[in-house]
Amino acid sequence: MHDARRDAARSAAHGAASRRQVCRWLFRLALLPAGGWAGAALREKDPQNLFDEALAAFFAGRPAESAKTFDALVAARPAAEPHLWQRGLALFYAGRFADGRRQFELHRTVNPNDVENATWHFACVARDQGADAARAALLPVGADRRVPMREILDLYAGRGTAAAVLAAAQAGDGETRRDQLCFAHLYLGLHAEALGDAAGARRHIELAAGPFAMDHFMGRVAVLHATLRGWDGVTQARP
Repeated sequence: MHDARRDAARSAAHGAASRRQVCRWLFRLALLPAGGWAGAALREKDPQNLFDEALAAFFAGRPAESAKTFDALVAARPAAEPHLWQRGLALFYAGRFADGRRQFELHRTVNPNDVENATWHFACVARDQGADAARAALLPVGADRRVPMREILDLYAGRGTAAAVLAAAQAGDGETRRDQLCFAHLYLGLHAEALGDAAGARRHIELAAGPFAMDHFMGRVAVLHATLRGWDGVTQARP
């Protein structure tokens, strides 16, 4: 997931700060009203605390709890809902696929150039209504220049291949290549799972969570995915 400010931060200091820190900074901007925090109710139930609690539950492997905490956050600050792509992930893993679909559709209104948003929307629709329906409902995406996002979008749209995704992700070297392959295998695994290919899903997710693991938000999601599915082939060994 990204927006223009997050891309700028990532370009300026690739790998210097975790994706989680960046997304929390952006979320604080979304939550702050013009006059700062206001109202006794919000002081008693600080939306930032709810956000932090929801993420903590999510990465602790409790997506249903995480989703409920995000629900409380939306109730406390409805205007923040379109920004909460993290809530969409919690909803997906909690099995609330129709709610997840709506969350990713809302997120597109504030972040229309994010291929990842379209992939998670696809996954929610596929689990709820099938892969054909997911492909028909695929969200349009603007210019996402990250590698290999263009090839990932083509795959989900039915006009690309897994081989093309991996070929694009191989470009570069060092941590750049590793990061690209982490994303590539995560979204190849998510796509395979959406199409009912359990073996393919496991193979790619274990690569994203193991040999190509990255210590950022989506890298941690790959590890969580493997954990929630009960896959034990994940290692932290670097290739």
